[in-house]
Amino acid sequence: MTGAYRTVAEPATAEFVVQGSEFIGHVRPVDGVDAAESFVDAVSEEYADATHNVPAYRVRTGTEGEFLREYSSDDGEPSGSAGKPALHVLTQRDIENCAVVVTRYYGGTNLGVGGLVRAYSRAVTEAVDAAGVVEERPHDRVTITVEYDDSGTVRSILESEGYEFDAEYETAVTFDVRVPLAESAALRDRLRSATSGRADLA
Repeated sequence: MTGAYRTVAEPATAEFVVQGSEFIGHVRPVDGVDAAESFVDAVSEEYADATHNVPAYRVRTGTEGEFLREYSSDDGEPSGSAGKPALHVLTQRDIENCAVVVTRYYGGTNLGVGGLVRAYSRAVTEAVDAAGVVEERPHDRVTITVEYDDSGTVRSILESEGYEFDAEYETAVTFDVRVPLAESAALRDRLRSATSGRADLA
């Protein structure tokens, strides 16, 4: 998948109370299934005293991002009343590479399936609105390791293209670069050429 996709701009939360039950929607952009599941685990751990922590995510998988993995769970709520409505908000708004968890502290009043569907949908909708939606292009991570002599050349190429990167200066210099998938092969060729093949690319 080299085309653009919609995701949330940043992590965000939204909170409200319905008939005594407190709902907290947590949302964050993720770059894969592992990151989505780590986020779900982290929220469930942080809010371990909650009555329910309902997860949902839509994540691109496969080498080219050609598969879309969708997951949701009701986490003990009546079947279809929580996870599916949460996931439905992401589907309806065409948001990918995004994970959500809705935390619920039960307030003593049963909301009924319809009330739960509305509350879980609202929690995700408000959290997504708080995060903001952006258009992203699929990115590749390129790790470049070079000797000091070539580090200036590599750095100037990355800066001229405006790529985000981190540089670590140790016995050799390692650049960790975030590159749009569509431009990854061209960047690798350019770096090899500029360093006469001395750059170690991963």
